[in-house]
Amino acid sequence: MSVCCGGIIGLGETDEDRIKLLHTLATRENHPESVPVNALVSVKGTPLEGRERVQVWEMVRMIATARILMPKAMVRLSAGRNEMNYEQQALCFLAGANSIFAGDKLLTTPNPEFSADKEMFNLLGLKPRESFKVEKAEVVTVNA
Repeated sequence: MSVCCGGIIGLGETDEDRIKLLHTLATRENHPESVPVNALVSVKGTPLEGRERVQVWEMVRMIATARILMPKAMVRLSAGRNEMNYEQQALCFLAGANSIFAGDKLLTTPNPEFSADKEMFNLLGLKPRESFKVEKAEVVTVNA
């Protein structure tokens, strides 16, 4: 089983809250394979509408700390990329992000278009990994 667990910053949490999140993930017996770092995307009509955008340095700090604490994890630059320019995303990659979520949407918020991601990767000299392919599926039966 593969574990994906991260968090959203910009909800009004404190630096201590962010530290607690990363501490919880980093002190598990096994680190999550995937650690998405999301910036809150303020969506009109929701209780968090009008929240100030997360500053790039907050994302950089969160990603760098996750990378140091969980060196084998896929630290994913996730929600909020649509509001970040290439330079800001590059800082996140330099801080230790080694993955993004690609596609039209991240659950409910827009994501950069595939062509924009491809352009950014070319500009930054990044090479995408091949998609993970399952060669043999394992079936697990659970008695309830």
